Amino acid sequence: MRKTERYEKVIAWFQENMPVAETELHYKNPYELLIAVILSAQCTDKRVNIITPPLYKDFPTPEVLAESTPEVVFEYIRSVSYPNNKAKHLVGMAKMLVNDFNSEVPDNLEDLVKLPGVGRKTANVIQSVVFNKAAMAVDTHVFRVSHRIGLVSDSCKTPFSVEKELMKNIPESLVAKAHHWLILHGRYVCQARTPKCDTCGLQLMCKHFCNTYKVAKETPKAKNK
Repeated sequence: MRKTERYEKVIAWFQENMPVAETELHYKNPYELLIAVILSAQCTDKRVNIITPPLYKDFPTPEVLAESTPEVVFEYIRSVSYPNNKAKHLVGMAKMLVNDFNSEVPDNLEDLVKLPGVGRKTANVIQSVVFNKAAMAVDTHVFRVSHRIGLVSDSCKTPFSVEKELMKNIPESLVAKAHHWLILHGRYVCQARTPKCDTCGLQLMCKHFCNTYKVAKETPKAKNK
């Protein structure tokens, strides 16, 4: 299957079967989402959603969080991965928001990645979810699913190279939603250790499935005489 055809079929399937696709992190404003995404690095959204309500309640603004210390914040987030580093990042992020960005979450990649704890992936999540920009955040799910389906070539060895290839082939108006399509598909169907290939609706569009189960290439239908 040609790459163009695969993209068309995959996008059409998601549009029909997952018309609503959005982040599973709980938040009420850009500041809260930024906290949640920083905490979600190498941690499940479910765990983050458990610990963030008291964090949001006690640190409702960047100003309040900036006045705290990593030691205090640690007690709120101790059950996530790398809590020491994330506590430092959250306080540092809040201080920079207050001092450099008038307590507002920036809407562009260049400024977002200046914030402690914010890399390209996190910045793209904020751009996509909060500001509805055509930004593709590549996490482990997006990286894995994109390769398995065959949306990106085997030569794409880094998240950035995957991001570029996806951006090149997905219509700009669908990039923000496509990010969630791939994440949710990876989280619930195309899982790392035991992908649910037998129930996956993308079987015949998926490079991994066709190669694994030796699915023959579709033969052209005979023309009517």
